[in-house]
Amino acid sequence: MRILFVTAAVIALSACNSQEPAKPAPSAVPTPTADPEPTLPRPDQAIFSAAYAEACPKAKKVSVAVCESEGFGKTGFVCGYGLGDDPYQRNHAKLEPGDGKWVLADPATACAAGDAADSGNAQ
Repeated sequence: MRILFVTAAVIALSACNSQEPAKPAPSAVPTPTADPEPTLPRPDQAIFSAAYAEACPKAKKVSVAVCESEGFGKTGFVCGYGLGDDPYQRNHAKLEPGDGKWVLADPATACAAGDAADSGNAQ
């Protein structure tokens, strides 16, 4: 019985050695990729203030602004902001990339909110 087991092991071992050695896989040729497009910096108070001032030249100066991403896979930001001496973020506007800079997504609505804030302070 022992001889039968040893013989079977030798036959199995010789069968393993009779296979051709594995050939190395062909090396992958690197594919050329386009240079990554430059991305805009994350909007902060200065960037939002500049975008707001450009879209709404008659409105008060932005006193505070905080911008948050719209979400994973989206390119825009939602910004809460206050105008004039108001330290609170009472208004909200969306920023989107445009012409290599951040611009207001809906300037008419954002400017109207600024005009409403001006008329409310005049009373």
